[in-house]
Amino acid sequence: MTESLFTLGAGGVATRGSVEEAVPGAQPMVLAAGVYDGTGPGQHLLPGPVWTGLALQPAPAGDRRVLDLRTAVLERTELTDGPCPVRTLRLAAITVPGVVAMTGEAPAARMRRPAPPAAAPSGHHHGRRPRGRHALGADRRRDGGGTEAGIAAVAVQHARRDGAVRTVQQVAAYSGDGRYRPGLRPAADALRAASRAGFGRLLADHRVAWADRWDAVDVQVRGDPEAQLALRFALFQLWCAIKDRGELAVGARGLSGPGYSGHVFWDADVFVLPAVVAMDPAAGAAMIRYRLRRLDAARARARAAGRDGARFPWESAASGQDVTPGSGLLGGRRVPILTGQLEEHITADVAWAATHYASWTALHAPAAGPLLAETARYWASRYRLDAAGRAHIEGVIGPDEYHERVDDNAFTNVMARWNLRAGANAAARGGVDPAETARWREVADRLVDGYDPATSRYEHFTGFFGLEPLLIGDVATPPVADLLLGRDRVARSQLIKQPDVLMLHHPVPDQVEPGSLRPNLDYYGPRTAHGSSLSPAITASLLARAGRPDEALAMLRMALALDLDDLTGMTGAGLHMGRTVRLDITHDRTEISADAPLAVALSGQSPRTVTGTATLRAAG
Repeated sequence: MTESLFTLGAGGVATRGSVEEAVPGAQPMVLAAGVYDGTGPGQHLLPGPVWTGLALQPAPAGDRRVLDLRTAVLERTELTDGPCPVRTLRLAAITVPGVVAMTGEAPAARMRRPAPPAAAPSGHHHGRRPRGRHALGADRRRDGGGTEAGIAAVAVQHARRDGAVRTVQQVAAYSGDGRYRPGLRPAADALRAASRAGFGRLLADHRVAWADRWDAVDVQVRGDPEAQLALRFALFQLWCAIKDRGELAVGARGLSGPGYSGHVFWDADVFVLPAVVAMDPAAGAAMIRYRLRRLDAARARARAAGRDGARFPWESAASGQDVTPGSGLLGGRRVPILTGQLEEHITADVAWAATHYASWTALHAPAAGPLLAETARYWASRYRLDAAGRAHIEGVIGPDEYHERVDDNAFTNVMARWNLRAGANAAARGGVDPAETARWREVADRLVDGYDPATSRYEHFTGFFGLEPLLIGDVATPPVADLLLGRDRVARSQLIKQPDVLMLHHPVPDQVEPGSLRPNLDYYGPRTAHGSSLSPAITASLLARAGRPDEALAMLRMALALDLDDLTGMTGAGLHMGRTVRLDITHDRTEISADAPLAVALSGQSPRTVTGTATLRAAG
């Protein structure tokens, strides 16, 4: 668990927070965003050479480790009564991209000499080893898409002895590339720059740069230091997983561990991108480029299924082909995994991300128009018309993965409707045949969404209201990663992993019926297991929007504790991955400061445009 929590990263390269000495069961790793090894569903983030090893004998029996979020350094102190405890300090420099550094001290008798950087367990190693310096690399094999990539690393070590104490400084530089095999020169150049500065200057500049980050982007929760710390930790780990150059693949666990093999899901597009754009718009653009460069693979996926346009994969890695495993273990039993075949809403999610990135930044992601058009074409070939002329999307999985092969999943259909209309709007400016865009609008108008005006509820999917009316409180206390009733019983019940219907109110609130949020919160909230890490935070935001602050706070606390308290026992596999605007919010007012014109509104009030600073007060 602590290996994930103490991850340090910068510039798209991150080091897990493993201790410096070899420990049974430990998983020390250096991972680079978008650099994969293997083929097909077996693709996984390629572990690079590990640079943090120290030869300590005996190893510390106990220690105190502190991750300083303000300055992004990890400090370790041995708990001992002896005169010279083992001490280390490490960082991932944001001032010299790709550079990591560590200083350590210990009794000379316990650390007789530095351990050289460890080569990655998988991969091939190249380079020379001049005195005091090690050049290592991990190369990814050529995948099915014909690309080749890898991680190059160069490290230098300095050691000195002062009486009974030995001090070691280790500096390494990494260069990772997800599309081409990297040479050692970029890493060597970065290492020379860091070496010229020296460890002290590198550390000082790093601390100043992180202070500037926190001055620009921060979360302050007055009167609740625990929540404030957890929110800052989430921001910190997002920073550790992103980069602002090239393309950026953000896996479901970032770069903090091997969970989900580093594959990219809809989490990146709908939940990570909005936060990243607010923190670092250039990193948001890199995320969009990752999807745009895989549009041809999405086109091929649609053609293979006999559809038009482009269908993005449920799990993506290097080439943009679907890499979802075909089966997995659940309760010790191997079960089929159908999400790669049936969870199609990600196609609309990718289009949503590209469109909103352009809107939020007042910039246009390159070639985003073709992506919108191709995803709209996909949905226009995916529906079935019934005798009454209504359009249906059948045989899918929605965000609630407890129910498979369902028809007219509300989230899928409404997101497809949004995609069709957004594609038509964009195509009208891009030269697409007006007859085709008119057809997209017609399909969107005909798509059913399960809304019942009598109750203001959306039916999760066709037939859901007729399932066994179980509530989560009848069987367990959320969050529940995997329910204990068995897959068949859960599939026949109204228990859900995460609330598709409520999720709709988050990305496309203008696409749902006015006044439908509260009735659906009342209905779906008690049926939700929060078996996905995405669920508690979204539910918290919707409860707040519905004017239920106490319930929202309880759900927010659950979301914040998922990784820090390891509520689902999955933190060890990695952490879950959300224009300058400042918000100061109290119970009766919201003060907004913006450095460019910004449209804002409080619930129940008309929108207004803010430039500079403005104060909004709730009506009544």
